[in-house]
Amino acid sequence: MKDSKVQFERAKIFPFIPTGEYYFNKGVKAYDRFDINKAKKYLKRALELEPDEAMIACQLAIVLTESGEYTESNKLLFMILSDLDDKMSECHYFIANNFAHLGMFTDAFKHAQRYLEEDNIGEFSVEAEELMELIGLDEDENFDSLVEQDELIDKLETSRILLESGDFREAIRMLELTVEDYPEFWPAYNNLALAYFYEGDSGKAAGTLEKVLESNPGNLHALCNLAVFLYYEKETGQLTELLTALDKVQPMLFEHRYKLGATFALTGKYEQAYFWLRQIQKYGFDGDPGFYYWLAKAAYFTGNKKVANQAWQILSKMNPRQNQIEPWNVKNHPDPRNLEGDSAVLKMLNSELFEERLYAIFLISVTDHMQDIFSHPDFKRLEDFSYAERIYLAHILRDRLNAPIPEEEYVEKIHEVAVKLYERFNEAGLDTRNILLQWFSFFILGMGEGISIANPDACAAAAEYIYFKQSHNKKTQKKVAEEYKISEATLRKYIKIVEKYWE
Repeated sequence: MKDSKVQFERAKIFPFIPTGEYYFNKGVKAYDRFDINKAKKYLKRALELEPDEAMIACQLAIVLTESGEYTESNKLLFMILSDLDDKMSECHYFIANNFAHLGMFTDAFKHAQRYLEEDNIGEFSVEAEELMELIGLDEDENFDSLVEQDELIDKLETSRILLESGDFREAIRMLELTVEDYPEFWPAYNNLALAYFYEGDSGKAAGTLEKVLESNPGNLHALCNLAVFLYYEKETGQLTELLTALDKVQPMLFEHRYKLGATFALTGKYEQAYFWLRQIQKYGFDGDPGFYYWLAKAAYFTGNKKVANQAWQILSKMNPRQNQIEPWNVKNHPDPRNLEGDSAVLKMLNSELFEERLYAIFLISVTDHMQDIFSHPDFKRLEDFSYAERIYLAHILRDRLNAPIPEEEYVEKIHEVAVKLYERFNEAGLDTRNILLQWFSFFILGMGEGISIANPDACAAAAEYIYFKQSHNKKTQKKVAEEYKISEATLRKYIKIVEKYWE
């Protein structure tokens, strides 16, 4: 025992110091598991420890390509060729692949060709040949048309910069010339529509998008831009239909997922916005300041405040001038979802959508200036209200009317559930509009069916559960039941009732 103690005391402890190779191996393993974020993190650390190791830099460039950071990937690849190993011919193939993703086909062709010249039986020779064939530059006469494509991409980028700087007239001038010369270059039409809209010519903006969608019906950028226009023009009926259609879209490209997420965030559909924006972030998409602004807003209004604060901190570092007002600062930056003005309510009362008219009546019930709305000259005549609207209106005015109301119990319970959902979602900073529009769809379809809503809490819980399930942000039945203080069995019972009439 004594000898053991002496041996223990003399033993040396060797500290473990991770090397570049250690982090490189961890990065490759993470990449093989498709964990792009961790792969990027480990490989960046490996390159910091061994900045002269071309293999590490090349693997990091491959991971950056996977996360959609094509320009950053190319910076690394060019650095490898210029500073680390000019014989690493595969870098030319990776550069060509990145340029192809960026739409810079001339440069893509040149580097694919350079790779084959240096290593015509290399590991990526088949892929390089396929890429060149895909680009379609088989003969010298096609080269001019490919250069022309690159010039169009440059014009598109210039127009984007003009739009962001507020120089709408110059953007319009340039884009009008572009679409005149290239009548099927749809990205230019989309930017032109935005320029018209920002300049205040909504008619031309809508007409431009119509032209795109007539010739290219599935153009996601055009559909998203149309949703933005409808939102600002308060065309709530058409907007709801379009957003419902967009909610079914499953885009493959990160660029399209970003566009879809940003559109949902701007129009107040925060659950869908958070789903798409957070998803591409998890896959390693770094994004620009605009991306982090919409992610922060969507995260906050879906209750993911930690993610919201992290996104806001990244935005603050990227563009300090853009971080003056947080998206959730209601006092200085009101959220239009929960602050429907009188004009918006009056407009919704005349909507073509039945559930939207009922939602407007609900908003009248929670406003502090009900009398102002009733006395407004644009308030529609009572005889123009439908039967269901009249009895719902009568319900919220029953203290004043002091008269019996048909189907009082059903309407009372419907309203009670609406209030519960409104208060819960409002308190959590979530979108009240969409959940209530769906709830009033239930009101319409269930009316006259003899539905018994004996337990409004359970009914509200069922509506919330189904809503989140449809919004890519599923909450478990156990969690919803706990929050509403009901049993899971009761929740399941009411889910069956609500699902039958839920649209």
